[in-house]
Amino acid sequence: MTESVGETLKLVRFMQGAKLLGQTRLVIGETLVEHAESAGVNLPTNCTSGTCGTCMVTLVRGEIPLPEILPPGLDDYLVEQGARLGCIGCPTTDCDIDIRPPL
Repeated sequence: MTESVGETLKLVRFMQGAKLLGQTRLVIGETLVEHAESAGVNLPTNCTSGTCGTCMVTLVRGEIPLPEILPPGLDDYLVEQGARLGCIGCPTTDCDIDIRPPL
């Protein structure tokens, strides 16, 4: 796929605090875990369905839509703190992700 004139490259960046661990081009429909793998960043996973919360990260900037009904691995408080689950979260814009959960 080729970038159109005037279209900017959209990236998903993985951080640990202020340290950049890796980045990759945004691919709509791919999960954060898939993006992390492409960027050479290891996100821990377990259930891959949003149930356990093992893959919880913090959305610092960007958009990752939430499911209508929150999975067991998330709650309203965590979401307000920026929590997203890497196994089911699919970014739709440029994103900065802190691999540390908001706990």
